[in-house]
Amino acid sequence: MDTLETRELRYFVAVAEELHFSRAAERLGIAQPPLSRAIQQLERRLGVTLLERDRRGVALTGAGQVLLDEARAILDGAAAAARRTRRAASTTTKLVLATKAGANHELLQRLLDAHTAEVGAVGAVEIEVLLCGMGDQARMLRDGRADVALMQRPFDALAGFDTEDLLTEQQVAVLPAGHPLAARTSLTMADIAAVPDLPVARWPRQDGIYEPGPGPEIHDLSQLAQLIALGHTSAVICASSRSWLWSSHVAVPLTDAPHVTTVLAWAAHSRSRAVAGLVRTAAGLVRTGARL
Repeated sequence: MDTLETRELRYFVAVAEELHFSRAAERLGIAQPPLSRAIQQLERRLGVTLLERDRRGVALTGAGQVLLDEARAILDGAAAAARRTRRAASTTTKLVLATKAGANHELLQRLLDAHTAEVGAVGAVEIEVLLCGMGDQARMLRDGRADVALMQRPFDALAGFDTEDLLTEQQVAVLPAGHPLAARTSLTMADIAAVPDLPVARWPRQDGIYEPGPGPEIHDLSQLAQLIALGHTSAVICASSRSWLWSSHVAVPLTDAPHVTTVLAWAAHSRSRAVAGLVRTAAGLVRTGARL
């Protein structure tokens, strides 16, 4: 039988992530014996070995890794369905918009103002802005914590979402104000790479892993801002994201960095009238040439 229950998937994910039955049982709030039996029953039903067990511990098999990836997606989808269902039944009309903290502040404000002005005569849908970390917007859309999100192409993973392009712009290098390069009117990526005392800061990828490199690993904008001011790093960001810069920072245009397009993204299967209304507002602004 190919039917999988969410309970046994939760059990399996806990064991697969902990790679330890006792810790997984503690995380789930159950005893270890029934957890072990549940995993064994799951393996028998599927006819595969999901976990290799020996005296050294527990390890995922190839089949186990596949099920872990699929189970996470299924459990996220179930949680998202529950959140969206509760929101649909709510008597309070609210739209949750996720955006990376510190990014595109002016663009976001203009979009919100335009939406309020467009629907204000009949009562504006309340929009809750959910500030998040790098790459979190996609997860929030998929698990139902957000209805729409501001995301950036080519940096964010947009597969599975519908999008409306809002703004395409160049990138800038952010440098400490006292650095010789800060006096330049423009720079190239090669100019930045040739300065060993200012390695470009590294943000995590969508999977949370940092690419190798000399620059410091960055977790939030406050950390980045201080490290730049201290002369320990530089950053490459969208021109419209300069609102968080300090007086001790200088932003210099990059002539050869790829342009970045900010998009409004939402789940492809969404039937929310509130989402459709915000998308219409965004599309109208772009279509009429209004400056976002």
